[in-house]
Amino acid sequence: MQQKLTGTPSIQPANLLGLIKSKGTNYWMKVRERQMLELFHATSKRVPAYKDYLKKSKVNPERIETLKDFASIPPINKKNYLRVYPFDKLVWDGDIKKPITIHATSGSTGEPTYFQKEFIFDRRRELILENFFNCNELTLEGPTLFVITFGMGVWSAGMSIYTAAYLATNKNTYPISIISPGINKIEVLKILKKLAPYYQQVIIAGYPPFVKDIIDDALREGIDIKKFNTRFIFTGESFTEEFRNYLSEKAGIRNIFTDTMNTYGTSELGAMAVETPASIFIRRLAQKKNVYKELFGDGVNIPTLAQYIPYFVNFECVSGDLYFTGNNTIPLVRYQPGDSGGVFTFQQLENSLLNVDVRLKAEFEKLGISKYIHKLPFVYVYERKNLATTLYGILIYPEFLKIALLNRQLNQFLTGKFTMIRKHDKRQNQYLEINLELKKGVYFKKYYETKTLEKIIETLKLKSSEFRELYKNLQNKANPKLVFWPYEDEKYFKPGIKQTWVKKIS
Repeated sequence: MQQKLTGTPSIQPANLLGLIKSKGTNYWMKVRERQMLELFHATSKRVPAYKDYLKKSKVNPERIETLKDFASIPPINKKNYLRVYPFDKLVWDGDIKKPITIHATSGSTGEPTYFQKEFIFDRRRELILENFFNCNELTLEGPTLFVITFGMGVWSAGMSIYTAAYLATNKNTYPISIISPGINKIEVLKILKKLAPYYQQVIIAGYPPFVKDIIDDALREGIDIKKFNTRFIFTGESFTEEFRNYLSEKAGIRNIFTDTMNTYGTSELGAMAVETPASIFIRRLAQKKNVYKELFGDGVNIPTLAQYIPYFVNFECVSGDLYFTGNNTIPLVRYQPGDSGGVFTFQQLENSLLNVDVRLKAEFEKLGISKYIHKLPFVYVYERKNLATTLYGILIYPEFLKIALLNRQLNQFLTGKFTMIRKHDKRQNQYLEINLELKKGVYFKKYYETKTLEKIIETLKLKSSEFRELYKNLQNKANPKLVFWPYEDEKYFKPGIKQTWVKKIS
């Protein structure tokens, strides 16, 4: 029996988890080619917007027969596709008369953007969670408490993972209890104090910096986190291996490869790729310069490395930019999410590591994780450059600050230029640093800091409902750190060059 998304050509084998555990590179590359071509042809025939887009791009769908042909199709993105056509022209057969779940995210304007998902997408995330549950015997032995600390309500991350956990738990009768306090630290701490002691294991799902806050505060309040056999599921942003080490040490993680998992996803398609024991091991290995260079070239930041299921989504890398092709209520073919990175097959990555004397099979056996290794393809993703930064998984766009700095009072002493940097202190606490340029001849006064911070917080709360919810729970801990610089200081405000609104550091 196969599961089919109503109205679309996407078919997912009923025994997919078994295929993931048993199949190798050749199988997955054949699936990749078939899925990409089939989705393209179905979309070109049955999605009014895409049919029109191809016509305007002078693409004859009948001539697209191979992956080489496929690579000639003009890519789509928000600007040239999603924002050009009305919603009812973007969906299969122009028909929204079917069960659809709608989630929202705040875009660069602060206005919510709505995304639609059908039941099959919950089933896909269910399978990802099921695989994660199966990587730890204590989870299946139970009782296990699953604590979801993502924003709930209309926001996609919390509702998606709740639904997937509910489906996986009930389908398999796992001994897992689910509770969803959302981004509410007080409630989470109450749960850890009063409810968690009744369970053999606790799984905490949330944005990385928020999860860290929970662990730090729990330890400060005398909660013995280590006795919970804790596991973590993250999404929303990347993090360093130092961050993973910090959390693992504080929470007493037993196996860093099987008990932590980050997710790479987009609003358009949801969770697309996830960390696995294999990807975590390789990413940690890439902290060695020779390994990093062999895999990622001459960069400095270690990207998120994850594996993906070709039945769900497929990736291409074009001149360092990632494109993905995946089925959805709005199917997307060669879509540009704005991310940079690259792709590997399992075999390619395995062969590359031989060049630096790393034999993956032997390493996995040594670590005792061989039975959790799957030969799915890999995608690696760098954080987006000069677009936005994140704070507790929430996107902070430069536009928000530009609006705040237009305030008349602030204009008396600030030029309106700034550079945002997300940083971590020695205790791995995340904070947002905002470097601001003073006007020529103006010298810093404490009053400037107070007034500027007040206006920035006011604007962020006004423009981003996610930040408003975060601030309600974290209060002053969500405040950015402001640093004031002299006019045209060369560190951030060198004259004659384009202003860098967002700076990324490793």
